[in-house]
Amino acid sequence: MRENKLRRLWREGGAAVNGWLAIPSSVSAEAMAHQGWDSLTIDLQHGLVDYTNAVPMLQGISTTETVPLVRVPWLEPGIIMKSLDAGAYGIICPMVNTREDAERFVGACRYAPDGYRSFGPTRALLYAGADYQVHANETVLAFAMIETAQALENLEAIVSTPGLDGVYIGPADLALSLGHTPKFDHTEPELLEPIERIMTAAKARGVVPGIHCGSAAYARRMIDLGFQLVTLLSDMRLMAAAAKAIVEETRGGGAGKPDGGSY
Repeated sequence: MRENKLRRLWREGGAAVNGWLAIPSSVSAEAMAHQGWDSLTIDLQHGLVDYTNAVPMLQGISTTETVPLVRVPWLEPGIIMKSLDAGAYGIICPMVNTREDAERFVGACRYAPDGYRSFGPTRALLYAGADYQVHANETVLAFAMIETAQALENLEAIVSTPGLDGVYIGPADLALSLGHTPKFDHTEPELLEPIERIMTAAKARGVVPGIHCGSAAYARRMIDLGFQLVTLLSDMRLMAAAAKAIVEETRGGGAGKPDGGSY
């Protein structure tokens, strides 16, 4: 089976730089994949992408060694299994708030006896190899999003879920749930504290901590703090920021930069 290079990167002590795909285009996905990201996540939750868009996007990513991930719309086993069958090498699942949520999520990512994933790995056999079913459970990644006050209350129970590979902080929803403005790159002590608490709890259990960032500087800060997966903006935001910057530079103004909003 094709190796999941993120697992090797983390074993060697590295941090993954993850890109984010919100535009429903195999061409833009392929272009992004050729820019050196360790992984790319197709966003089925807040992006403009649906499953029929995601399959050719996965094919576009496969022209490189970039690891393909999918953020599913919700904790719904059907779309988790279909995304894995299409060749995703990891799932990021939003709004995991309890140990029971985490167990249900992990179970959907694993074949029996470790879970209840149904067998039918369509395109995954082409991407990963004919022995997919033998090694899938130890290869594909399950990342639970921690992004609510309820999840913080249940943090220890969530990160101790057997088979959970990582947790992923959604900073906008986490801030909103805690009574703050939803945005990236929080520096407020009352939000940095839970962010650091999530990271520490995850690493104590051997679970990979990840976070969505709005700038390279903040992503670097999070890596230095101990995060092992950092996401930078999205294809849509990167395109908009580059276009704005070059227009403003041409007109003689300052370079534009992405705002601090969500995905």
